[in-house]
Amino acid sequence: MRRLAQTDGLTDIQREILATVREFVDKEIIPVATELEHRDEYPTRIVEGLKELGLFGLMIPEEYGGLGESLLTYALCVEEIARGWMSVSGIINTHFIVAYMLKQHGTQEQKDYFLPKMATGDVRGAFSMSEPGLGSDVSAITSKGVREGDAYVLNGQKMWLTNGGSSTLVAVLCRTDEGHPEGTAPHKSMTTFLIEKEPGFGEVKPGLTIPGKIDKMGYKGVDTTELIMDGLRVPADRVLGGVTGRGFYQMMDGVEVGRVNVAARGCGVAQRAFELGISYAQQRHTFGKAIAQHQAIQFKLAEMGTKVEAAHAMMVNAARKKDSGQRNDLEAGMAKYLASEYCKEVVEDAFRIHGGYGFSKEYEIERLYREAPMLLIGEGTAEIQKMIIGRRLLEEYRLQG
Repeated sequence: MRRLAQTDGLTDIQREILATVREFVDKEIIPVATELEHRDEYPTRIVEGLKELGLFGLMIPEEYGGLGESLLTYALCVEEIARGWMSVSGIINTHFIVAYMLKQHGTQEQKDYFLPKMATGDVRGAFSMSEPGLGSDVSAITSKGVREGDAYVLNGQKMWLTNGGSSTLVAVLCRTDEGHPEGTAPHKSMTTFLIEKEPGFGEVKPGLTIPGKIDKMGYKGVDTTELIMDGLRVPADRVLGGVTGRGFYQMMDGVEVGRVNVAARGCGVAQRAFELGISYAQQRHTFGKAIAQHQAIQFKLAEMGTKVEAAHAMMVNAARKKDSGQRNDLEAGMAKYLASEYCKEVVEDAFRIHGGYGFSKEYEIERLYREAPMLLIGEGTAEIQKMIIGRRLLEEYRLQG
């Protein structure tokens, strides 16, 4: 039984779900993750197993066939999955954000149509804000939707879609000037479109092309793609929520829970790195004793364990605040920032403990070393998190008079 990253106050059902997920990770993910990652192979068998466990519907309400669980339960499951292989948690996260946006903002028809299929994993979600030239500046997007009769015609290029090829539903943020006078703030003239498509690459639908997988340093196995819209027709009833101009707020709501997810991923990867480091330190001998007996290594382990514990506590706090119905952008930003930075540091220390072997593809830590940097930029860079945190703190501590 592990000592670190425990969560107090869980129900019996939550503990049972987490125990099931952890067993699945230990038996079905960790033994094959590094081999699949080195081949950049999509983890089909693992995904099918997660579907059978019901994880694609974990937070979807029971009335739509899901488990109706809390954000905390979901985040703790993500932490466990990322401990096994971070790419698998990414496959679930983008699906979950789209399901969450539908649950919170969709019309009744949209919820009835999509959520039951998403709960079973038969419909798989991806979402798309970023474009090749704008990075974190979401308000500068140029992809556009223009009304033509009972449909919108979409044109533009999107970037960094997780699940871009394997998904069958993509929530895409575009600019729509309809009903918005000139001079309207950019974020008030954006709309989220729900685009149904076939899985795969190439022209997956008339006017919609997924060119292929982007070759990445880490975060392999999961497909990350571009998306090109050239005269793509989307029915007007596939505007999320049925009204244009609300897309920015809908996406930011989704990203807020996504940041809790990224914090959970950072916690999971850091836990695995700690496990690998403390195990190796007890097996490897130098100067006549296990390197765990050297003070320098004990200092590293102490720092690593403290960071694992601190990141987990902040992630749990952010999830619980959202579950309670309170605003949590400050806590989510802090958790995402701290967990991703600490993850990078814990992974690097575990890498150093492994010495030369950490550089060998035979050892799991080599994979974690390439995966951790993605968390520094996913769902908003560390710098964006610090801007959000700083602004919120100034709101909370504004001088009176």
